[in-house]
Amino acid sequence: MATNPSLITRDTDKIAAKTGNLYESVSVISKRARQISTKMKEELSNKLSEFASAVDNLEEVFENREQIEISKYYERLPKPTSLATDEFLEDKVQWRHVDDENSNS
Repeated sequence: MATNPSLITRDTDKIAAKTGNLYESVSVISKRARQISTKMKEELSNKLSEFASAVDNLEEVFENREQIEISKYYERLPKPTSLATDEFLEDKVQWRHVDDENSNS
């Protein structure tokens, strides 16, 4: 198959090595994925708001080709969890321990 699979097997040892704890690494990745997801949703909403109709009459609603293409583009994008995991493994995500800041005071 020439297409990129939607699921990729990840080495949990590599993920855990970044923080020393697999669950902490997954927590960091999930928080970053939420940030990415929120950003993508805002971008899509802003682009689709241009096509919003003030009329709720079904007879006057029609298909907009550009709107469909925008939606398909966002559907084909990699999932936020995949992007966040890649960023984490490439050391592009910064995080800190909140407990460390409180104990340094």
